[in-house]
Amino acid sequence: MAQSNSPVSNVAERYAGSLFDLALEADAVSHIEKELGEFEALLAGSEDLRRLIESPVFSADDQFKAVSAIVEKAKVGGLFANFLRVVARNRRLFAVPGMIEAFRRIAAENRGEVAADVTSAHDLTAAQRKELETTLKGVAGKDVVVNLTVDPSLLGGLVVRIGSRQIDTSLKTKLNSLKLALKEVG
Repeated sequence: MAQSNSPVSNVAERYAGSLFDLALEADAVSHIEKELGEFEALLAGSEDLRRLIESPVFSADDQFKAVSAIVEKAKVGGLFANFLRVVARNRRLFAVPGMIEAFRRIAAENRGEVAADVTSAHDLTAAQRKELETTLKGVAGKDVVVNLTVDPSLLGGLVVRIGSRQIDTSLKTKLNSLKLALKEVG
């Protein structure tokens, strides 16, 4: 799998690796994955929280106090709450989205799985999802965990990313290719 060498991804990888080691030691990997998902949803739903995480204007003390208040209000405790406080104290909140992604990847690798990010024009039925998982397992040679997002602008089809590989069968891409081909002809 191709890894980015940006400073943010390096920070995210190190912190995610440390969190994973602690979670593995505490036999809490699945619990931490659940809490990461909840925090990610909280982040997606709050412009103020995103601003706190992304803005360099806030001091480490401000970020620490804000994160402490958030984890208390959200009733998050234990390892994950302590992890967020350490990240805030070290002024690394900007890398939290990368940490979440890296933690999921590390946990999946540890279970012998590979994650597939799938974007679909509409929500898949349980049967379609199962068929997709089976097909991707045949391609990847491992169990596949599908992270599905819906993007109606695709019109139809799927965009599948497994590691550094991408398969784009969306109608939107096919129409754009046809449009480009027609421009070259005309």
